[in-house]
Amino acid sequence: MFKKLWRLIVHSSSDEQFMHYVEKVEVVVSKVLSLAMIAVIIVSVCDLLVFLFRELVNDPQTLLKDTLFVIFGLFLNVLIALEILENITAYLRKHVIQVELVIVTSLIAVSRKIIILDLEKKDAADLIGLATAIFALSISYLIVRFTNKRHDD
Repeated sequence: MFKKLWRLIVHSSSDEQFMHYVEKVEVVVSKVLSLAMIAVIIVSVCDLLVFLFRELVNDPQTLLKDTLFVIFGLFLNVLIALEILENITAYLRKHVIQVELVIVTSLIAVSRKIIILDLEKKDAADLIGLATAIFALSISYLIVRFTNKRHDD
Protein backbone atom coordinates (compact mmCIF):
# COMPACT_ATOMS: atom_id res chain seq x y z
CA MET A 1 0.00 0.00 0.00
CA PHE A 2 2.81 2.40 0.88
CA LYS A 3 4.61 1.55 -2.38
CA LYS A 4 1.47 2.30 -4.34
CA LEU A 5 1.01 5.59 -2.47
CA TRP A 6 4.65 6.50 -3.03
CA ARG A 7 4.37 5.77 -6.77
CA LEU A 8 1.24 7.90 -6.91
CA ILE A 9 3.07 10.79 -5.24
CA VAL A 10 6.16 10.44 -7.44
CA HIS A 11 4.13 10.14 -10.63
CA SER A 12 2.10 13.21 -9.87
CA SER A 13 3.24 15.35 -12.76
CA SER A 14 2.64 18.69 -11.13
CA ASP A 15 2.36 20.41 -7.80
CA GLU A 16 -1.27 21.05 -8.64
CA GLN A 17 -1.99 17.32 -8.97
CA PHE A 18 -0.20 16.62 -5.70
CA MET A 19 -2.20 19.32 -3.91
CA HIS A 20 -5.39 17.73 -5.28
CA TYR A 21 -4.46 14.46 -3.53
CA VAL A 22 -3.60 16.29 -0.33
CA GLU A 23 -6.97 18.06 -0.40
CA LYS A 24 -8.77 14.73 -0.84
CA VAL A 25 -7.00 13.36 2.24
CA GLU A 26 -7.92 16.49 4.21
CA VAL A 27 -11.59 16.06 3.27
CA VAL A 28 -11.61 12.38 4.29
CA VAL A 29 -9.93 13.17 7.62
CA SER A 30 -12.40 16.01 8.26
CA LYS A 31 -15.34 13.71 7.59
CA VAL A 32 -13.95 11.07 9.95
CA LEU A 33 -13.43 13.75 12.61
CA SER A 34 -17.02 14.95 12.10
CA LEU A 35 -18.37 11.46 12.68
CA ALA A 36 -16.17 11.02 15.74
CA MET A 37 -17.35 14.38 17.13
CA ILE A 38 -20.98 13.40 16.58
CA ALA A 39 -20.31 10.27 18.63
CA VAL A 40 -18.68 12.39 21.35
CA ILE A 41 -21.70 14.73 21.40
CA ILE A 42 -24.15 11.84 21.70
CA VAL A 43 -22.13 10.27 24.53
CA SER A 44 -21.83 13.66 26.29
CA VAL A 45 -25.59 14.28 26.10
CA CYS A 46 -26.29 10.76 27.40
CA ASP A 47 -23.80 11.32 30.23
CA LEU A 48 -25.54 14.58 31.13
CA LEU A 49 -29.00 12.98 31.06
CA VAL A 50 -27.89 10.00 33.16
CA PHE A 51 -26.26 12.32 35.70
CA LEU A 52 -29.36 14.51 35.91
CA PHE A 53 -31.63 11.49 36.29
CA ARG A 54 -29.47 9.99 39.05
CA GLU A 55 -29.33 13.28 40.93
CA LEU A 56 -33.10 13.80 40.65
CA VAL A 57 -33.81 10.25 41.84
CA ASN A 58 -31.26 10.33 44.68
CA ASP A 59 -32.23 13.60 46.32
CA PRO A 60 -33.92 16.35 44.35
CA GLN A 61 -33.61 18.73 47.33
CA THR A 62 -29.82 18.97 47.07
CA LEU A 63 -29.63 19.04 43.28
CA LEU A 64 -29.14 22.78 42.94
CA LYS A 65 -26.80 23.40 45.83
CA ASP A 66 -24.49 20.38 45.62
CA THR A 67 -24.21 19.50 41.95
CA LEU A 68 -25.11 22.64 40.05
CA PHE A 69 -21.54 23.30 38.93
CA VAL A 70 -21.13 19.71 37.77
CA ILE A 71 -24.30 20.07 35.69
CA PHE A 72 -23.02 23.36 34.23
CA GLY A 73 -19.73 21.65 33.37
CA LEU A 74 -21.53 18.83 31.59
CA PHE A 75 -23.69 21.29 29.64
CA LEU A 76 -20.62 23.26 28.61
CA ASN A 77 -18.89 20.03 27.53
CA VAL A 78 -21.74 19.49 25.07
CA LEU A 79 -21.52 23.10 23.87
CA ILE A 80 -17.76 22.81 23.37
CA ALA A 81 -18.22 19.60 21.40
CA LEU A 82 -20.88 21.30 19.25
CA GLU A 83 -18.52 24.21 18.59
CA ILE A 84 -15.73 21.84 17.58
CA LEU A 85 -18.15 20.08 15.22
CA GLU A 86 -19.07 23.50 13.81
CA ASN A 87 -15.34 24.19 13.26
CA ILE A 88 -14.95 20.92 11.36
CA THR A 89 -18.07 21.39 9.23
CA ALA A 90 -17.07 24.99 8.46
CA TYR A 91 -13.74 23.65 7.27
CA LEU A 92 -15.52 21.09 5.07
CA ARG A 93 -17.70 23.85 3.56
CA LYS A 94 -15.03 26.47 2.90
CA HIS A 95 -11.71 24.56 3.19
CA VAL A 96 -10.33 27.19 5.54
CA ILE A 97 -10.00 27.18 9.29
CA GLN A 98 -12.16 29.94 10.70
CA VAL A 99 -10.05 31.53 13.39
CA GLU A 100 -13.02 33.35 14.90
CA LEU A 101 -14.80 30.03 15.57
CA VAL A 102 -11.66 28.55 17.10
CA ILE A 103 -11.28 31.52 19.45
CA VAL A 104 -14.95 31.36 20.48
CA THR A 105 -14.57 27.64 21.20
CA SER A 106 -11.49 28.39 23.31
CA LEU A 107 -13.37 31.09 25.22
CA ILE A 108 -16.16 28.62 26.00
CA ALA A 109 -13.61 26.05 27.18
CA VAL A 110 -11.87 28.52 29.49
CA SER A 111 -15.23 29.77 30.74
CA ARG A 112 -16.20 26.17 31.53
CA LYS A 113 -13.01 25.84 33.55
CA ILE A 114 -13.87 28.96 35.54
CA ILE A 115 -17.47 27.91 36.16
CA ILE A 116 -16.50 24.51 37.57
CA LEU A 117 -13.45 25.86 39.40
CA ASP A 118 -13.15 24.78 43.02
CA LEU A 119 -11.70 27.89 44.65
CA GLU A 120 -10.67 25.96 47.77
CA LYS A 121 -8.27 23.82 45.74
CA LYS A 122 -6.80 26.55 43.51
CA ASP A 123 -4.25 29.21 44.29
CA ALA A 124 -3.76 32.72 42.97
CA ALA A 125 -1.47 31.58 40.14
CA ASP A 126 -4.26 29.40 38.69
CA LEU A 127 -6.69 32.30 38.77
CA ILE A 128 -4.19 34.69 37.23
CA GLY A 129 -3.47 32.14 34.48
CA LEU A 130 -7.17 31.75 33.66
CA ALA A 131 -7.71 35.51 33.73
CA THR A 132 -4.76 36.01 31.39
CA ALA A 133 -6.09 33.34 29.03
CA ILE A 134 -9.52 34.96 28.92
CA PHE A 135 -8.02 38.40 28.39
CA ALA A 136 -5.76 37.19 25.57
CA LEU A 137 -8.57 35.26 23.89
CA SER A 138 -10.93 38.22 24.18
CA ILE A 139 -8.41 40.59 22.63
CA SER A 140 -7.72 38.05 19.90
CA TYR A 141 -11.44 37.71 19.23
CA LEU A 142 -11.84 41.49 18.96
CA ILE A 143 -8.90 41.75 16.56
CA VAL A 144 -10.16 38.93 14.35
CA ARG A 145 -13.72 40.24 14.42
CA PHE A 146 -12.59 43.77 13.56
CA THR A 147 -10.36 42.47 10.75
CA ASN A 148 -13.15 40.30 9.33
CA LYS A 149 -15.59 43.19 9.47
CA ARG A 150 -13.18 45.45 7.55
CA HIS A 151 -12.75 42.79 4.86
CA ASP A 152 -16.52 42.30 4.57
CA ASP A 153 -17.16 46.03 4.08
